[in-house]
Amino acid sequence: MGLKKKQDSGHSVIIIGFPRTPTLSQILQCLTKQRHRLDSEIAKEIGMPLAAVRQRAAGLASTGQVISCSLTRFENGKAIEGWVYRVSGYTPPAAPGRKAKTAPVAPRKPVQR
Repeated sequence: MGLKKKQDSGHSVIIIGFPRTPTLSQILQCLTKQRHRLDSEIAKEIGMPLAAVRQRAAGLASTGQVISCSLTRFENGKAIEGWVYRVSGYTPPAAPGRKAKTAPVAPRKPVQR
């Protein structure tokens, strides 16, 4: 871990940081490469703590660059909470199989007041 000392009005404050913390662009690069990823997968891939990935991805989501949604998976009866992220503007492909037929939409009549 990187330690940094900061002088603040005569007091020494030690700030603990992550060495060579990956930037937001690395998270975006990971998402563009893989389309959508779990927060734990992103953290493992770029070597960043899970809490830091969630914090930075929330910042990206607030700017509209990333879409996020919460996810609960059950493995051996145990609930695992997480977040799934994908790059904004990417639409996943349709699921394979038969599709429901859509009925043509009739034009709406104007409302008279």
